[in-house]
Amino acid sequence: MASSSPDAPDAPWTRTRMAALNAQFEPHGPEAILNWAVHTFGDALAQGTGFGPSGIVIMHMLADLRPGTTVFYLDTDLLFPETYELSEDLDAQLDVDVTRVHGGLSLEEQAEQEGDELWNRTPNRCCFLRKVKPLKNFLADRRAWITGVRRDQSEARADADILSWVPRYGVFKINPLANWTQKEVWKYLFEHDLPYNPKHDQGYPSLGCVPCTEPVDGADGYTREGRWSDTDKTECGLHTSPGQADESQTAAES
Repeated sequence: MASSSPDAPDAPWTRTRMAALNAQFEPHGPEAILNWAVHTFGDALAQGTGFGPSGIVIMHMLADLRPGTTVFYLDTDLLFPETYELSEDLDAQLDVDVTRVHGGLSLEEQAEQEGDELWNRTPNRCCFLRKVKPLKNFLADRRAWITGVRRDQSEARADADILSWVPRYGVFKINPLANWTQKEVWKYLFEHDLPYNPKHDQGYPSLGCVPCTEPVDGADGYTREGRWSDTDKTECGLHTSPGQADESQTAAES
């Protein structure tokens, strides 16, 4: 994990340094964290988003801090129509470079290789093919990946660091909203009059692929509820490591 940053050219990325940076970031707002990230990683920085509320907040901040920053989304060919429409709206409204990332495997080709409706039979394998593998390929020439992960979204994310190293992808992962609450996210959206997915007003707290996402009675804002509701699965695998529960069905990473 040896590397350096413009603000400290000769400083190695040691565990001690990472811990110190996390301690420094904790009391600061996401703008300060993102400002550090854009100055440290420059063009090698990219934000990944599914266009959830947290991601939109970060997109808005990046548009001010570093116009033209790459903001990518993983197109599984199974996203809600409203998600595709929102991506176009945000691309037109904000000064960021919205980039579609696709693994190159069509749904028809996947059915031929893995069987019909893989998402119903082995959802972890489907997520690996349509999300994890394309992400790994996209991040191959990047140094840092910004996400909208927050600690209040689920138990699996409760201990998320603001800054971490992800060996699987070979990048630094930055969660500038890690210590923000759902209320803070929505307050920011409304204060800045930012668009959001209308499905959230229809009982969908979290939006992923159509076959794996359901509305939740009494849903309020954004949580991880409603995803893979008939299984023990809680994560698509992007934010977990090989060997963890949600990765048990990925088989060989090929």
